Amino acid sequence: MAPLKVAIVGVGNIGNVHARCYQANPKTKIVAVCDLVKEKADAAAAAYAARAFYSVREMLQSGVKIDCASMCTAGKENGGDHYTPTMELLSAGIPTLGEKPISNEVDKAKKMVALAKKKNVRYAIDLNHRFTPAAKLAKQWVEEGRLGHLHIINMTMWIDNPNETAEHFHARALHPHSIDVMRYFCGDAVKVQAFFNHGQTRDGKTRKCWSNLQANMLFENGVVGHLTGSYDAGGGFGLERCEVTGSLGRFVLEEACEDLTLYSRNNSGREAHHHLGGMTNFGETFASRIGVWVDQNLKKVKPERVDGSGEDALRAQKIIEACIASWNANRIVTVKY
Repeated sequence: MAPLKVAIVGVGNIGNVHARCYQANPKTKIVAVCDLVKEKADAAAAAYAARAFYSVREMLQSGVKIDCASMCTAGKENGGDHYTPTMELLSAGIPTLGEKPISNEVDKAKKMVALAKKKNVRYAIDLNHRFTPAAKLAKQWVEEGRLGHLHIINMTMWIDNPNETAEHFHARALHPHSIDVMRYFCGDAVKVQAFFNHGQTRDGKTRKCWSNLQANMLFENGVVGHLTGSYDAGGGFGLERCEVTGSLGRFVLEEACEDLTLYSRNNSGREAHHHLGGMTNFGETFASRIGVWVDQNLKKVKPERVDGSGEDALRAQKIIEACIASWNANRIVTVKY
């Protein structure tokens, strides 16, 4: 089978992460790279033996055959520049893997998802935290009923990020991941109550962005959940911890992929896994996620069956916006899907 011909739009830091994953995958070949900054596009073209372009329109008009694309632009709150190039790719019928957040504007995210449906094109987002062997096994435990009736989910995601470019950069840029993991195990949240604060920098100055978040959630299936998020963590805090509790037991998933433990409610027994599937750290999750995207394109799965879809990302973003609305209005907010 011939390798998939891949284009990468936006070849900054995350675009090069995608490119290295495709370069290492024998099922793909990078044929085009695109960036508004000529020097970035030229450097990526040289690194990956691909053609350089400086606009999506130019790339699409060039005649280069593209089977799928990664869309890795950034912009305000990391999602401000996604809309126009994504719409161009989807309009051309090119299956597209976007970076998170799908957009920092829900109305634009809705339009991208709607266009993908109209064109019947595969559209996914790099929600890589759900694509680990540990997360997949935990999901299997839930589906097999090993936790029993689900009661509670607690999710923590925090990193040290000094970025101050926008008021809600922390919520919109980081928590598509954490909320997607919560949705992966427990479905959609229908009500949220959120609290934010301005943390402090290392030298004690008050931050401009809302850099700390606590959110309570009620899920459609009755599960109650809690999200703790921060851009002011560091040191021994780690990155991520997810705990799901049910009538028969609970699991704890540490650092997205490193440790997974199932505890029984009825006895002291437990099932523990360390570095499942040989995945040892968060950096390896990108190749896993992109590998699934590649395989689903090779298999030509129906757009509605794509894992980590644009629709998944849109629903996560709506929960984020409900958290912001809750804080601004000082009330519980119903999530509108």
